Amino acid sequence: MISKATLNDVTALNALINSAYRGESSKAGWTTEADILGGQRTDEEDLKSIISKKDCTILKYTNDAGKTISCVRLEKHDNKMYLGMLTVSPVLQGGGIGKQMMTASEKFAQEENCIAVYMQVIKGRDELIAWYERQGYSDTGERKPFPMSDPRFGIPRKELEFIIMEKLIS
Repeated sequence: MISKATLNDVTALNALINSAYRGESSKAGWTTEADILGGQRTDEEDLKSIISKKDCTILKYTNDAGKTISCVRLEKHDNKMYLGMLTVSPVLQGGGIGKQMMTASEKFAQEENCIAVYMQVIKGRDELIAWYERQGYSDTGERKPFPMSDPRFGIPRKELEFIIMEKLIS
């Protein structure tokens, strides 16, 4: 079931997100960043801030046992929706949950009267970029620097930058 996360979900979200992006546990899935970034992906304070922020939502996917197995951050900026932190439990990746979360995100964006969904993806993550392209997203040509000196987002193992991808939804 997909629903909005609340402050009560922060501990579970934090564990899920960090397990999927960093460390050995993330290597069970195909979306790991462990080879390019060390440290954490997020922390409980960051997640509390996101959930409490106006125009910001985290959607969560819970299985039949009530365990959170996927999530995505959505933040409205004018008439576009930023999508970030798309996470699926590493042991469940490749089973269609990510596609379900993308569909739910785009539906949420339409309900919020957005014309597009956009995201930042680390340049060089070719398999992930190709997956987003299969979901209808395109590289806008815009680039943004990775926060290289902010350990809240991880500790880069090399120079990184973001590409901006976008999909029109209306």
